[in-house]
This record gives sequence, structure tokens and C-alpha cells, in this order.
Amino acid sequence: MKLPVYTKEGSPSGSEAELMESIFAIEPNDHAIWLDVRRVQANRHQGTHKSKGRTEVSGGGKKPFRQKGTGRARQGSSRAPHHVGGGRVFGPKVHTYHVDVNKKVQRLARKSALTYKAQQSKIFIAEDFNFDKPSTKSIVRLLSAINIGEKKVLICTADLAPAIVKSVANLMNVSVCHGPNFSTFDVLKADTIILQQSALQKVNEVLG
Repeated sequence: MKLPVYTKEGSPSGSEAELMESIFAIEPNDHAIWLDVRRVQANRHQGTHKSKGRTEVSGGGKKPFRQKGTGRARQGSSRAPHHVGGGRVFGPKVHTYHVDVNKKVQRLARKSALTYKAQQSKIFIAEDFNFDKPSTKSIVRLLSAINIGEKKVLICTADLAPAIVKSVANLMNVSVCHGPNFSTFDVLKADTIILQQSALQKVNEVLG
């Protein structure tokens, strides 16, 4: 599969880039996609939620009132869950949500997601570009020229590009990743993917 290559202004450069069939034209595996997206989302959970049980709240060192003679039910501590200020029963505890998926499944999931995008003509190839200083106007000009200005866009740069990252900081629907360092979730979340030519080569090397 060949795609035209665009300049950073969004105009066709006259050259074409080849998409490897072993990456962009495989038989998609939906279950692998589900497993990897589940892994990504689960591993983003910090798991730092915590509530105090009756052994952790302050106070409650003595009986709130005497055992007999008050006409009320006996109570051993004011920190019991049914008292105001008492501990919580079965409250959340700090724990990890970490999920492991082997690398072969992760690779298959990313290739499946890229295949879906290629089938939908949602992948664009651009020449390698960078900015001397952040320029949001240049990014907007590129997206408008390719006619994807209102969609969620993932730009994959060839190398670390702080100027491009800062250029999209004020664009709600645009994100940037470095080379093939994108997840299955990143690919599926984006409506359109723009790959710089060198980034495409790195994707071919990693996933091919």
C-alpha cells in the first residue's frame, strides 16, 4: 500500500511512502486489541484510594457509656462503624491495578489497530519536520490543508520534538508521540494519524 507524502505545509510533496502489509494490512485481532487496551487503561490507575477502618481512626479508647443501666445497647467503642467518626467497613484499600500482556499480543494489537486505520484511510504520511520555536499556527495550517482540522489527531514524530509538543499544547484534539512509542489505545483514540517518514521507518523496524 502506497500513500502520498505531504510537506509540513500540507501540500503533496510528489513522493510516496510504502506501508508494509505485515503491519498495515494484516487480519485484525479484536481480542488482542481488547487485551492491550485493558492493560493500558488498568495500568494508568494509581490505586492510591484509601479509607480508614476502625483500628485506624483516632479516639475510642474507652467505652462511650457504662455497660448496664442506661437502657441502651452495650457499646465497646465510639470508633465502631455505626458511630459518627467511626471507621469505614470494607472501604477501599491501596492496591495495584497492574495487568500484564505478553509482548507478542501487544505487538499484534498495535498492528491490528494500525490496520483498521489504514483500511479507513485515516493514516497520512508527512515529511520530517520540526520547528525552531513552538508554532501552533503551523500545526493548524498543516491539519487544515489535509482537511483534518476538527478531528482527534495523533502526530508521530521521527525524534523527540519539544517544539512540536509545545505547538499542540493549546490544541485540544491533537497529541504527539515519539516514533513508535504509541499504544493501541492511542491509535484507537485518534481519528487520524500523521506519521513522519522517519517515524514510519521506525514503526516498520519495531513492528515489522
